[in-house]
Formats: sequence, C-alpha cells, structure tokens
Amino acid sequence: MHKSLKKIRFSIKPSMIEKGNHVELARSLSIHPLTYQELPFDPEYSQYAGRLTTEKLSNVSSNDQYWKTRQELILRHTGERPYEISGPDALKLLQKIFPRDISKVKKGRCSYQFACYHDGGMITDGLLLRIDNNRYWFVQADGDLFSWYKANAEGLDIKIHDPNVWVSQIQGPNSMKLLDHLTKEPISESWKYFDWIEVSIANEKVIISRTGFTNELGWEIYFRPQNNSEMLGDLILSEGSKMGMILTATPSFRGRRIEAGLLSAGQDFTKDTNPFSVGLGRFVDLKKKDFIGRAALIKSDKNCRSWGLRVQDGIALKGKNIKYENKIIGQVTSSTWSPFQVCGVGIVLLDNADIGPGTIIDVKCTDNKIRKGEICTLPMYDPKGEIVRGINKDIPNKPKPWIGIKKS
Repeated sequence: MHKSLKKIRFSIKPSMIEKGNHVELARSLSIHPLTYQELPFDPEYSQYAGRLTTEKLSNVSSNDQYWKTRQELILRHTGERPYEISGPDALKLLQKIFPRDISKVKKGRCSYQFACYHDGGMITDGLLLRIDNNRYWFVQADGDLFSWYKANAEGLDIKIHDPNVWVSQIQGPNSMKLLDHLTKEPISESWKYFDWIEVSIANEKVIISRTGFTNELGWEIYFRPQNNSEMLGDLILSEGSKMGMILTATPSFRGRRIEAGLLSAGQDFTKDTNPFSVGLGRFVDLKKKDFIGRAALIKSDKNCRSWGLRVQDGIALKGKNIKYENKIIGQVTSSTWSPFQVCGVGIVLLDNADIGPGTIIDVKCTDNKIRKGEICTLPMYDPKGEIVRGINKDIPNKPKPWIGIKKS
C-alpha cells in the first residue's frame, strides 16, 4: 500500500442534490428514515449491509459517547438489515443455513445466529426473530446473506424478501425507564433479555427487542413501512433527551462491544475464520444434521485463537502488528480507547492457539509507536453479562484504570 494511503480514511458525506441530478450512491445505498436527525452534526457514513451507517457526528466526542452509553442513554440509527423468511418451508431453510437448532426459537424470542460456507468459513451474523410459526426476521450485520438464502432455497415453498424495516438502538442505564415512559406501562419489569414484543408508542404499534450491540441495558426498535417513523423518532429523542439521551455514531458502540467481546462481522471474523477459531463454538450444534458447513466444522480445529488486548498508553493499529519474541504472531482486528479502563483495548486473532491470555506482546499503535500490550480474556469484565440483563445496576461514576503490565 502506498504510504500516502496509510494516513487517510474514506467516508461518505451527504450533499445537496444539484439541478435534480442524483448521484450513484443515492440509488445504490439506502438511508435510515431518521437520518435527518443526524444532518445538523456534519455526519460521515460508511456502507453496511447495503445501507448507510453513521461513523461520525460532530455533536460529541468519542469519549463522551462512551460515557453516555455507560451512565445515561444513547440513540443510534443503525445499518442493520432485516430480511423476512416465510412460508411452509421457512424453518427447513433456516435449519440448513444456521448451525443452531432454529426449532428451539419460540415466538416472541430472539436468537443469535451466524451462517457459514461449506468450508466452515463465516459469512455474517445477526439476530433471528420468530415473528410467527412460519415467519422469521433475520436482522443481519454487514455481508450478503440474501444471495445465500436464494442460492439454497431451490425446491422450497418459501418467500424471501426485504420488508423495508429499519432499526434504531436505545442503549444505556436509562433505557428501560424511557421505554416505560413511552409505552405508559411497566413493560421492563417482566421483559426478559432476548425477548421481542409488539407495543404501542403514541398509538403506533411497533416491534421492539431487548437486545443491542453495547452489552449495556437497552432495546432496539424496528420501524416498519406502516409506522410513522419520523413522529416516533422525534418522540424518542425528545423524551430521551430529558433523561440524558444523545444521538451517537459508531464510537458509542465500539468501545463497549470490544470490552464485552462482541465480534464485528467482516473484521473479527471473516470467510477465513470458523466459529471455533473466534470463540463462537458454543453456538454450533454439531449434533444437528445437514446444516451448511457441518462436515468441515466437525473436522476443524476446535481451539480458540481470538482474544482481547489491552495496551498501555496507546491504541493498537489494526492489521498484522502483534509481535512476541520478535515474531509476528497475529493481527489486531478491532481497536479503540477505553475511557473506563484508561488504556487501549482491542480484539486480536492469533496465528495459533499456543499463545493466549496473560501473554505480554509488542504492538504497533496508531501513532506508529511500539508499545507493550497484554492478551486477555473476553469479556474484559462482567463475565456473566449481568449489566445487559439488568442484574448489575451499578453505574460507573469514574474510570477504573487497568492495573497495567506487572513488572517481573
């Protein structure tokens, strides 16, 4: 790569249409119906699942977005893309696509799923909602799963389509308080993690799920074509702002999802990794018959090579920048700064399973300096997921710095 390209990044910026001429991106990339809320804050976007997703807003710093997520409330309009799979053979197709037993997913529940190629390499992941007996939504992360459905649906009595549903996430300790206020009933008291329900907000029937990508308490709302999305979005932001809500972009997710060990499709796992190598083997049911990739996964190495990383005084540079005893041992797949742990945090994929948590490594950082880092387990804290389930209600009011690398 030319050295000049290493110092720049690319993004998509909104611009006014001149003389009625639309640009190509306007035809090929869809925008969230609430994107207008972001326009005052000089937004920058990237492509995600064929949609635009917000990478940067000028209203608040990355650190402030992190603390708002941990202490109060955020609103994030996402590029997540729901596809609907329905018909008499819907379950049959989904059993073929995903390595978990879909028959166990009951109406009103969600399930984390990912799809693999025949060689065990991973395509993408997402959230499966069972809407009715023969009707499902799969809310996918980045990647092309629609073509994979179509390629494997031959001979099945099934309909696969884009229902034009858009997703926003409401995350943070005040999220359930806001939900109860909007619905005017104490829904959060009996609502379980990974449930979805249809509720009434301002006389609009909307689907919401108790899920998110921060590992904080929160919920997601699904705007369907029949919904008055603008009215609902403005109401959520207006009422939420009274509880500390701000509009955010990707940085609000990145720090917490790395600390929680939530992997990002196309970054932390790819077509070149299998679920076991990135620590997702618990979501593979090898006793289940005939799902795509099963034969390869049975034969695959079951050792995990994906771990967390803490770095002293810097942010690890993504790529093959990890050395141990002067040898490259793997790559940084995600990284950022943690205002809570007061250190760089990341997710790494090592070349073999001989090295793991506790190993002290040298890593190249975003300022081109080499710093010491330590491989660690994921999640970095809250191993039982008590924050996202509302069991641990302690709100951090100050940083809890990483103790650093112990001197020998």
